[in-house]
Amino acid sequence: MDAPWALTGLMLGTVLLVALAAVSFVTGILVTGVVFTSGAVYTLASAASHLYTTRRGRFAVWGEELDRLEGGEDVLDLGCGRGAVLLLAARRLSSGRAAGVDPWRSTSEPLTRANAEAEGVSERVDLVTADLHELPFGDERFDVVVSALALHRVPGAAGREQALREAYRVLRPGGLLLVADVRHVPAYEAVLRGLGARDVHSRDLGRRYWYGGPWARTRMVEALKV
Repeated sequence: MDAPWALTGLMLGTVLLVALAAVSFVTGILVTGVVFTSGAVYTLASAASHLYTTRRGRFAVWGEELDRLEGGEDVLDLGCGRGAVLLLAARRLSSGRAAGVDPWRSTSEPLTRANAEAEGVSERVDLVTADLHELPFGDERFDVVVSALALHRVPGAAGREQALREAYRVLRPGGLLLVADVRHVPAYEAVLRGLGARDVHSRDLGRRYWYGGPWARTRMVEALKV
């Protein structure tokens, strides 16, 4: 579940607005009641959007993105968390391997391992503890590097730029970089162009990847290493 605190806030907001609407109607303030009711419906729709994205939409989007894998690639997932994208990649590999990097500042690592076991891909998955701006891999190690809503959590613009530099460093020539995020997308594109990447572009991933509405839309940055 991505950002459960946000979903909780939306649900509590819906309950509060419904209560205010009820009070308004009971006390005869009809206009205010209609306004609060409209707000409750809008907030509930936002909660539904967030819930759909985190439980269904993001998996569908990433599944389509990763269908381009042929099976023999080495894939790196930056900020893999509990393995949502990492395991989707691993399921599409035969001779290749999928590595997930995360600072593991919580108890997520055992859960990620358990998820890999449940998906039947643990033999193709490696989990590595590291900060995203200092990856413990040699140059040109991976065919594909992916990241889902992780880079914006790296503190500071300089830190995020360094994380992208590291992602580009470990990517093999001709390799594919896919970064999905809700913030800083133009900055990511600028950094990658500065590094000499080609075919750098971003695209809106659509309603399936909205975290509550279009104001929290996710964009994909795609680039190839020269």
